[in-house]
Amino acid sequence: MDYFDSYRAQFPITENHVFLNHAAISPIPTGAVKKMAALLEQIALAGGGSYSEWMEEVEAVRTLVAALLSCKSGELAFAGNTSEGLSAVATGLTWRKGDIVLIPAPEFPANLYPWVNLASKGVGIRAIQRKKGCFYVEDLEKALEPRTRLLSVSSVDFSTGFRCDLEALGDFCRRKGLLFCVDGTQSVGVLPMDPKKSGVHFLAVGGHKWLLSPMGCAILYISEEANHLVHPERVGWKSVIDEENFFQKDFRLKPDALRFEPGSMNVPGIYALGAAIRLLNEAGLDRVNERILFLNNLLIQGLKDRNMEIVSSLSIHERSGILSFFPDGDPEALLTFLKERNTIVSVRNGMVRLSPHFYNNSDDVALFFEGLDRFASR
Repeated sequence: MDYFDSYRAQFPITENHVFLNHAAISPIPTGAVKKMAALLEQIALAGGGSYSEWMEEVEAVRTLVAALLSCKSGELAFAGNTSEGLSAVATGLTWRKGDIVLIPAPEFPANLYPWVNLASKGVGIRAIQRKKGCFYVEDLEKALEPRTRLLSVSSVDFSTGFRCDLEALGDFCRRKGLLFCVDGTQSVGVLPMDPKKSGVHFLAVGGHKWLLSPMGCAILYISEEANHLVHPERVGWKSVIDEENFFQKDFRLKPDALRFEPGSMNVPGIYALGAAIRLLNEAGLDRVNERILFLNNLLIQGLKDRNMEIVSSLSIHERSGILSFFPDGDPEALLTFLKERNTIVSVRNGMVRLSPHFYNNSDDVALFFEGLDRFASR
């Protein structure tokens, strides 16, 4: 019996679908669903009487995330999504007219629009041009200008799956005196992420992809090193040190990342995130990474056998959970054809994007290729 077969029962979508689309919105494991349902039932029956208990679990999940990212709990705030986390950083820094932000192009909008929105403050954007999704330190050198203040990248390109060298980029930022911001949504849960080792100052991670959690729950990391540089634009009752004091107003903000949590939290989402991380820990994060690499190797070989053009880098250090290729024929028609046969993939910029997770197996890969072959033979 395959080691991961026992985990398929946690994902009932496997009963009727081949789901290869975890770079989009992932199925939530049943353990996480039950955790949320139990909380909601408790609220339905007793209201907020167990609030202190909920906050204990929120802090337990924060500790889980800290272990996942090899950082301190006080460096982590829960947010609604990646965009909210990156926007908190963008609006929380003090900018001067003429400052420049370096960003790869093309880039997912969550890591573009928060910086473009700074135009009213006189902040400019400079693009690092990707080639087949890839970019390297030498490309940063070419794009660097004297007023460059910050580099913001996606750790994994949402379209091609290119995995950038965060340690090399972090070293570049240290040498050039730049702040380093990362959208880790397409990494965390499938690839190791150590922001301190990579010199990352700010990191935002959405939970609804590789972390197998509900939409509306994300993580914002603010390093101790850069904590003093960023001030929350949005604050509320939970932002202050004495958050339970509702009558003697004392506007002293929390000294760490928790000041970026302004008010009532998405507790059901955080509960589910904790359950999903516990499941990944149980499976073994190294094993999860190896499993996804194994499945993508099967997909790569099958695509090569069919002479499909693989766009994703096949360099071991640049690979991720995402594998993209150009099909023979209309990609949108293929997407629809596969969906009608309960095989779920994505199309991005004319490419078919595959993104399996650890509970997928070789049968899923075989069924995907069965659908691809039937489409080709029509």
